[in-house]
Amino acid sequence: MNLIKIFLAIPVLVIVMIPFLKVKGNGIVVFLAIVVNSMLSGYFAFQALSGQYLEFAFTGSLVTGPVNLRIDALSGWFIMIINFVFITGGFYGLFYMKAYQEQKNNLRLHGVAFLLIHTALTGLCVIQNSIVFLIAWEIMAISGALVVMFEHEKMAAIKAGQNYLIQSHFSILLLMIGFIWVAFKTGSYDFSAITAYSSANPEGIGLILFLVFFAGFAIKAGFVPFHTWLPYAHPAAPSHVSGIMSGVMIKIGIFGILRMITLVKCDFYTVGMIILTFSVISGLYGVMLAIMQHNLKKLLAYHSIENIGIIGMGIGIGCIGLGNGNYLLASLGFAGGLLHTLNHALFKSLLFFTAGNIYQATHSLHIEHLGGLIKKMPQTALLFLVAAVAISGIPPFNGFISEFIIFSGYFNWMQSSVLGPLMTIIFSVLALVLIGGLAMLCFTKAFGIVFLGNPRHKFHDEIKEVPFLQLLPLYLIAFFIVVIGVFPQFFLNVLSQPVQLFTGVPAPGIIPFQIKTGEILLPLTTATWIFIVIIASTFIVRKWVMRNRKVVIGKTWGCGYLAPTEKQQYTAGSFVRSYSKLFRPFISSSKAEKEVHGIFPSDGAYQTTIYDHLERYFIDNPIAAFKSLLGRFSFLQNGKLQFYILYGIVFIVTVILVPYLYDQIVLFLEFIKQI
Repeated sequence: MNLIKIFLAIPVLVIVMIPFLKVKGNGIVVFLAIVVNSMLSGYFAFQALSGQYLEFAFTGSLVTGPVNLRIDALSGWFIMIINFVFITGGFYGLFYMKAYQEQKNNLRLHGVAFLLIHTALTGLCVIQNSIVFLIAWEIMAISGALVVMFEHEKMAAIKAGQNYLIQSHFSILLLMIGFIWVAFKTGSYDFSAITAYSSANPEGIGLILFLVFFAGFAIKAGFVPFHTWLPYAHPAAPSHVSGIMSGVMIKIGIFGILRMITLVKCDFYTVGMIILTFSVISGLYGVMLAIMQHNLKKLLAYHSIENIGIIGMGIGIGCIGLGNGNYLLASLGFAGGLLHTLNHALFKSLLFFTAGNIYQATHSLHIEHLGGLIKKMPQTALLFLVAAVAISGIPPFNGFISEFIIFSGYFNWMQSSVLGPLMTIIFSVLALVLIGGLAMLCFTKAFGIVFLGNPRHKFHDEIKEVPFLQLLPLYLIAFFIVVIGVFPQFFLNVLSQPVQLFTGVPAPGIIPFQIKTGEILLPLTTATWIFIVIIASTFIVRKWVMRNRKVVIGKTWGCGYLAPTEKQQYTAGSFVRSYSKLFRPFISSSKAEKEVHGIFPSDGAYQTTIYDHLERYFIDNPIAAFKSLLGRFSFLQNGKLQFYILYGIVFIVTVILVPYLYDQIVLFLEFIKQI
């Protein structure tokens, strides 16, 4: 209890101190506060992952009632992920934000918001009172908007922050509806009331309640079609914030969905099919749009949607396993989803941090303007490549392990399925395969255009590698990406406690989760180590053969022809031209070009712009219709003071009459009943 009070006191103390500190000290103090709070929360998370269920009770207030904090294995898993990403992102941010030292007040506000996000995210994993949960969710939403709008002098940042804030409040509205519904029926704000209410009511009520919560959490997670805020917020935010938003902030939506699965009692088979449908669409749609992006961070943002889809696939087949009574399927599904949550937090934060290095060196994220950066920034290139291979699901890195477990779940489900579910399995497996293939295409384009070839644009500043200390947290992330890939069983053993929350204690005769996953991964792990040995041996032999040879560095090979201008290299658009023509019906694109004239033209231009179809249907068109509706009432704003006074009088009279008329109607209905 005392440690929890210290955890809550540290942010308050730091926020009070920040106005009196120098700019250089702000970041250090905030980072140290996050480290200390990560150690405190990590202590409880470690206990929970070891099998200890922790609960703390606070008296609360007249409004909230008792406030309980419960730390189980699911909370522990997400707290560990949040802490790791914030520590690495915070350390990276100390160096990244040096370029903004002149913006003193802006940096102070950024530090406060950054600390509040960490505190709110950690709190959301343990709070069991709906009112306090919504308060923490609101703190996270407002603080997130502030860090997105850090560069508020840019209109794009302001619009992205507003978009994020509005859609975050749609999420809060849906969550409020669910919590108020339960509180109205039970009289309790504790999460245990959700279980009691859904258990005591028909299946349909539980399913509707779950869907309300699912929609609220899906907006934060970025499931399609609730994703439209995400491709704007990630590129607008500073890179360390983008890494944290993609790594853990959207994952709190995944946590909320998983928490509701443990609380709401309903038809899990139907729930699983619904989640699986949204997930397959999100995975395919996200990667399809990612391929066409020209802004590097926007490309990565759409890949967040894709990976949320992959996580959702694991959760979906886990719920289907619960509904069918197939606990091995449930274990594989939830384990794959939870492990991919960690894996995505690692390789996506690494990708955003390396994108930040590129932006600091070139002041551009336009892929078509970049090129040849591997010669100037070799360490950043290597780290980006590791993360790109991992996110594409290629061994021996971590992304392959979690996707392989989800594939194993599909094949387990296939063995006991009839025709209807079998078609669902086949389509889902094909979707997951297609997602992996398209991700490889996307990151081949991104890495090839950004780092290989020759520079396509002349930048004013010298391009050079960032300092080693700024690269240090990136190497730490890359280390865990590799470790999970070659030692997956250790992390799956840690996951046994969170998975058991969903599946329950294994019944006699059922193979324990750890043993079964060990059997599944043993051939894979063996093949991975053989592959590593072959690669290491090849490099050793190459080093020995080349020991006495002189190394000469020349210009990049131009396929036998050195083009007179670097702009005749492959562009990002030309690289995926065949893909864009194939999927043209699903992709909204426009082009602007300046025609070339003459035998020896001096200039020309061609640019394509990609727009999200669903954003047009779900955001732009409803807003346009709403504006049109409001325009019909523009006559009310006529500039005449007399009318405005009349509007006020009408409003006051209406406020007085409505309760009176309501009472009269109630009395009349009672009189009718008596008759």
